[in-house]
Amino acid sequence: MTRTEYPWLLPSAMAGAADPDSARRRGGRRARRTVRDWGVDLIVFFFAVFVGMLALDTAEQAGNSEPLILADLLVGVAACCALWVRRRWPLGLAVGLVLVEVVAPTAVGATLVALFSLAIHRPFKPVGYVLVLALAGMTAQAYVRPDPTISHLFAVILGALLTLLALAWGMLVRSRRQLVLALRERAVRAENEAALRAEQAQRLAREAIAREMHDVLAHRLTLLSVHAGALEFRPDAPPPEVARAAGVIRDSAHEALQDLRMIIGVLRAPGDDGERPQPTLATLDALIAESREAGMKVTLDSGVQDHDAVPSTIGRTAYRIAQEGLTNARKHAPGTGTTVLVSGGPGDGLTVEVRNEAPHGPVPHVPGSGQGLIGLTERATLAGGRFEHGATRDGGFAVKAWLPWSS
Repeated sequence: MTRTEYPWLLPSAMAGAADPDSARRRGGRRARRTVRDWGVDLIVFFFAVFVGMLALDTAEQAGNSEPLILADLLVGVAACCALWVRRRWPLGLAVGLVLVEVVAPTAVGATLVALFSLAIHRPFKPVGYVLVLALAGMTAQAYVRPDPTISHLFAVILGALLTLLALAWGMLVRSRRQLVLALRERAVRAENEAALRAEQAQRLAREAIAREMHDVLAHRLTLLSVHAGALEFRPDAPPPEVARAAGVIRDSAHEALQDLRMIIGVLRAPGDDGERPQPTLATLDALIAESREAGMKVTLDSGVQDHDAVPSTIGRTAYRIAQEGLTNARKHAPGTGTTVLVSGGPGDGLTVEVRNEAPHGPVPHVPGSGQGLIGLTERATLAGGRFEHGATRDGGFAVKAWLPWSS
C-alpha cells in the first residue's frame, strides 16, 4: 500500500482535511455521489423539511396572513433544496440561510443543517464568525417573527442552544474524520518505513552472505585452482606429485561443497546456528595445517596463549582475515614463505597480520573477484576495528587488522 493508492492521504489532503469530500476529487472534478452520500443528503433534507413544517404550523397559529405564510413556505422549500449544494459551498450557504432565517422561520431546519455542514468542512475561524452571526440572527428572529407559544427569552435561549449543538456536533464529526485521516496516513507511513527497513535488512543480509561465501569458498577453490594450474604447467611431473596434487584437488572440491552446503543450510534455517559451528581463533591451527598440507610454507607466531578465550565474534573475524590473507598469498605468491602473526589481549585488542614474501619468478594467473580485501575491510569495520593492507619493503604483501577485545 502506497500513497499513490490513497491520494487523500497525501499532505495536501491532510491540509484540506477540513473538507474531506475534496479529497475525493480527481483531476479537478468531483467524484460521483456514493450511495452513502445520497442517503445522508435525503436524511438531512427531510429533517429540514420536518422542522420547516413545524415552524410553518407555528406561523399559522400566530395568525399571520396567508401571503406571509405562502412566502414562508416558498422560502422554506428553497432553503431545503439549497442543502444539496452544502458540500460545495458550505460557508456561503450557511451565511445566506442565517440571514434568511431572521425573516423566515421555515428555514430554521435548513440553517441548522447548513451550520452542521459548515463545522465539518471548514476550520474553526470561519465557523466562529458564522456562530456570532447565527446567534445574532436567532436573537433578531425572536423579535421579528416571535413565537406566540413561548417567551422571547426562551426563544433566544432555545435558538442559541440549537445553534451551538449543530456546530458542536459538526466539529466533533470533523475531528473524528481528521483523526481517521491521520491514523491512515500514519499507517501508510509506518508500512512504507517497514518496507524500507525490510529492504535494507535484505541488502545487509545479501552483503553478509556474499562476504561469507567469498571467504569460505575462495580458500578452497584457490587450492583447487593452484594445483590444477601446477598440473597444467608440469604435465611431466612424477606420478607421486601428480597423485598428491589430484588428492588436494579432490579434497578441496569436497571441502568446498561441504562449505557451500553449510552456507545454504544457514540460509534455509537462519535461527539454527547452534548446529553449524562457525570458525574461531581456536581453529586457526587447523587452517595453518591445511595450508601446509597444500604445499604452503606457513609460520604461525601467536602471542595469545589461549585462543579459546577470545570472544567468538572477534575470533571468527580474525580467522576470516587470516584465511583470506593465506588465500591471497597462495594465489599471488605461490611457493614463498608466509607468516601469520597474532597478538594482543583483553583490553588491548587483537591484532592479526598475514605477511608473505615477494614472489619468485612469474606467477600463474589465478582469476579473482577483487572483493576479498573489500570484504575484510567491511568485516573489521563492522567489528569496530581497523584494517590495513599494502606492499612491504621487501616486495611482499601484508594484511593487518586490529579488532577490539574488551576486558
